[in-house]
Amino acid sequence: MSPLQSNLSCCSTFRLFDELQWVTNTRRTIEADHLEDEGETSISIFNVPKALMSTDPDSYAPQQLSLGPYHFSRLELHDMDTYKFSAAKRSQDLLQSLKFQDLVEQLMKLESKIRACYNKYLNLNSETLAWMMAIDASFLLEFLQVYALRDPKMLSEVSSGMPHFLEYSYRKSSCNAILRDIVMLENQIPLFTLRKVLEFRFLSLESADDMLYSMLMRSCKELSPFKTMVRLPVARVSEHAHLLDFLYHIIVPKVEESVKIPEEVKDHTKATQENEEPSVGSTYMKQLLIEIWNLFSNLNIDPARFLNKLPPVAVILKLPWSIFSNVLGFGSAKQPDAISESQSVCSSIDQPPLVEEITIPSVTQLSKCGVRFVPSKGSISTINFDKKTCTFYLPTVSLDVNSDVVLRNLVAYEASNASGPMVFTRYTELMNGIIDTEEDAKILRERGIILNHLKNDEEVANVWNGMSRSIRLTKVPFLDKAIEDVNKYHDGLFKVKVEKFMKQYVFSSWKLLILLASILFLLLAFLQALCSVYDCVRLFHIHY
Repeated sequence: MSPLQSNLSCCSTFRLFDELQWVTNTRRTIEADHLEDEGETSISIFNVPKALMSTDPDSYAPQQLSLGPYHFSRLELHDMDTYKFSAAKRSQDLLQSLKFQDLVEQLMKLESKIRACYNKYLNLNSETLAWMMAIDASFLLEFLQVYALRDPKMLSEVSSGMPHFLEYSYRKSSCNAILRDIVMLENQIPLFTLRKVLEFRFLSLESADDMLYSMLMRSCKELSPFKTMVRLPVARVSEHAHLLDFLYHIIVPKVEESVKIPEEVKDHTKATQENEEPSVGSTYMKQLLIEIWNLFSNLNIDPARFLNKLPPVAVILKLPWSIFSNVLGFGSAKQPDAISESQSVCSSIDQPPLVEEITIPSVTQLSKCGVRFVPSKGSISTINFDKKTCTFYLPTVSLDVNSDVVLRNLVAYEASNASGPMVFTRYTELMNGIIDTEEDAKILRERGIILNHLKNDEEVANVWNGMSRSIRLTKVPFLDKAIEDVNKYHDGLFKVKVEKFMKQYVFSSWKLLILLASILFLLLAFLQALCSVYDCVRLFHIHY
């Protein structure tokens, strides 16, 4: 890029930032009268961390529908504006002796509260932001109402002015595409804006809460991958930040933060210290060669006494056999350094994940060891391993075309917002750990733990294996206990111990065996050549 193009680019970028608008917004925020409301509003709508976004951008960026300010400027999403404006017109017809402009003015009074929900600076003036929220909230309410009230008994409650949109909603592919966009973290709008629109319609906050709760519960029931959900009270609907937050809290059980993150670092430090001890392979190899040499040196033959006096022999015995054993594949693999692990805790959530996949056998391996998989009656909190009956209890999860986006955005929201244990992320890590192939997915499907609405079991395995790992260290007591119990049972089996022993000391030492065989062959060849020239009986003083 030439210097002139670079300067023009910088100038165009500078023009996009309205200094006057920034000063106006800053003054209005600082001098706002409703400071108490602002104090109760925390950031809840985040940009997806780069570490997660890079794994599958299409699962985090809307493809058809833009809600809120983050993707407002994407021109390819403006095709849905026609449906948004139609929904806004129908919303105006439902207002009780009020105009849509009155709703916009009410939302302008909530400008500071709306801005406080986003972690990114919104370069929009007050009126633009209010109109955006009013139109997007009207569209979202209409879509949720049509989608949630598909029951014939409930359709009579839906306005007769919705037939065109109702027809559009029932086209399955289009409906699923909109559902995926609605549940994305960067596409959320504050729930209190939807509540304000319904309050204008019903002129009663209680009626507005009842309708909003009904729509959210029915919609989240369709979106949730889990059959069992927490039943939240109607009175607490206003406590939730947005639709994704509501979905998260009806799926994920509350867990007290009884385990701190530094404990994870301590475990890694302990493991690293253990790995710094001399490896069994290098010690075994060194002792083996020393014993061979001692045996050879005790022979009553002249070459043995001669070689025993050579200085290189002492040098050979002092060589770094741990390095040689690693080169030959006899040593253990190097483990991650504890310092790098501790740095990963303190790094930004935008840094790439450094946490390894959970160490746990796959479903196929556990099934061969006698573990039974049984669907539990409850949520994620019911995950448990019964050591007496060798039964692994897992909640039933239903996967369809929307599940991948729903799961990923729930993980992204938890990673951005959760201050305690990341329960849902740990669950996805567990499923990622036990499902490696389509055979694993098939077993869980046959046991009734996975309800597969995708094309095949391979797609189910791809959903879990494609999930990103945790972007920060976390521990969840009941999940970690289940994982620990499964590993103890599996590693304690006799056949598993024999298999590990064979892999560690036999299969991994084939290079060493080949090397020793080659050396022995060369020695025998050298001895044969020597005896063909000299008289071996006289040379070695062999007496019969």
